[in-house]
Amino acid sequence: MDSQDVDRVTENATPVAAGPVTRTLLRWFMRPARVAAVERLSPRFRRVRLEGEALRDVLWAPGQKIQVAMGMGLAARTYTPVSWDVTGGATQLLAFSHGEGAHGGGPGSRWMAGLKAGDGCQFFGPRRSLDFTDHAGPWVLFGDETSFAVALACRMALGSGFRCVFEVSDLAEARSVLDAVGLSDAMLIGRLAGEGHLAGVVDALSHAGGDAAHFALTGRAPAIQQITRALKERGVAASRRKAKAYWAPGKSGLD
Repeated sequence: MDSQDVDRVTENATPVAAGPVTRTLLRWFMRPARVAAVERLSPRFRRVRLEGEALRDVLWAPGQKIQVAMGMGLAARTYTPVSWDVTGGATQLLAFSHGEGAHGGGPGSRWMAGLKAGDGCQFFGPRRSLDFTDHAGPWVLFGDETSFAVALACRMALGSGFRCVFEVSDLAEARSVLDAVGLSDAMLIGRLAGEGHLAGVVDALSHAGGDAAHFALTGRAPAIQQITRALKERGVAASRRKAKAYWAPGKSGLD
């Protein structure tokens, strides 16, 4: 079974109790880690530190992803590590829950709501998702709440040459979280029904990027599609654009 097969099994599986076959597959493809700390930054955001021997001596680059088993069958969710200590054996996640509480949202939201220090978990990766190594910058990233982690990872690696514009559903919550993690200079635009805010997003991206920047479009698939078209109309070549949809309404497991 190759890595794409693992994606299909883990991301699209219906959560069921782990039987013998499931446990065998998890042992083959997943590695163990321990939850060292969980910090509640807001009702929907958690900062999580994972530790373990399996996290040592790992090749990792900002923008890569891991998949974490949800503890029910082969269901897993994808997270972008913010940082990785290959010597000490630790990684940090900034996780966003679409739902709230132990009974809200999908498996990822329920798992995150109940997570506490000392819990064990299993993960697969890291693996390539977005690659920022082919261009030194400047970079401008568009995204939403699901993109905060990749933005923070790249800001820590690339410094001030990495700018961010986010569409968000709750401006106050988003600003509080970004201030707490060190992305206080990110631009926030409130998400509107009917996508009426996206014209302002495109203007903000163009202003932040100038004529030489490369653009990384992440987060919500419909927004990425509209912004891609708008940037093309403004003459931004395909070689200056990357896209990675993390979710779409009514769908899961896009990355």
